[in-house]
Amino acid sequence: MRLEDLLKEVKSIGISGHMNPDGDCVGSTLGVYNYIKTYHPDMDAHIYLEPIPNIFKFMSHSEDIEDADPLSQTVFDLFICCDCRDSGRLGDAKVYFKNARHTLCIDHHLGGGTFADDEYIFPEASSTCELVTEILDMEKITKQIAECLYTGMVHDTGVFQYTCTSSHTMNVAGMLMDKGIAYSEIIDNTFYRKTFGQNKILGRALLNASLHFDGRIILSYISSDDMKEFDVLPKHLDGIVSQLRVTKGVDVAVFMYQKGKSEFKVSLRAVNDVNLAEVAAKFGGGGHAKAAGFTVYEKPEASVPKILKEINLALERLDS
Repeated sequence: MRLEDLLKEVKSIGISGHMNPDGDCVGSTLGVYNYIKTYHPDMDAHIYLEPIPNIFKFMSHSEDIEDADPLSQTVFDLFICCDCRDSGRLGDAKVYFKNARHTLCIDHHLGGGTFADDEYIFPEASSTCELVTEILDMEKITKQIAECLYTGMVHDTGVFQYTCTSSHTMNVAGMLMDKGIAYSEIIDNTFYRKTFGQNKILGRALLNASLHFDGRIILSYISSDDMKEFDVLPKHLDGIVSQLRVTKGVDVAVFMYQKGKSEFKVSLRAVNDVNLAEVAAKFGGGGHAKAAGFTVYEKPEASVPKILKEINLALERLDS
């Protein structure tokens, strides 16, 4: 698939990704948007995302991101979903997907069924940004586009350390580096550098951590009171589950944070080949085999035993 083939006779285009956008979501949507603005300046192009973390606002045209209008009657010739293959996860932007004359989904998440009219979905890919790079003409990728796509790849691969990283991933990243981007600064400023409050909340999460099932599972949580104490938001909690994952002897890391009175977001990360997407699906979530998530609507004392039980069953299946 080539993106240019789908842009023929397209006069209006909408672009969006999943709620609570992460690096791959922001990078892939802005990568596509920058391509459109550069090579199709007369096209009526719009990008819709929920508020993005400040660390990603260095990307070109991030200031063009709009809030979606759930009551909009706008009909785009083409609507592109990046890093999302479920209209429910598009949030308010799902109205544009529903109304569009034609739809395209670019994604690397596990899932079943056809979602869009055209799909470029490869779960084995490191990131949606890797896939976006594949459907663009490499010679047309500008420095600004490369910055977006490289950032997304960095975040979904954990700086190229997760097992989703392939030799192809590294080749793609290398080609993006050759566009003249400040790749070291991107990694340092968007992945490693944290505020004092973020470091403090990480410390609280580590202090709250506990081991289960002979140390194979590590679990921690952050309450809304914790976030208020250190003046941080949910978007500032990125990286905590990955830090839990590198605990020696651990197979699966579980991180929970409070979103409402009895609403907790749960992130799962695996060290070995346990399928966490199957675990997350049991709670209405999804993701990748080694990185998945879901939301529970009950307090930890009620939900944690159920979560730990399902993870342990998955580990037992792996061992058998």
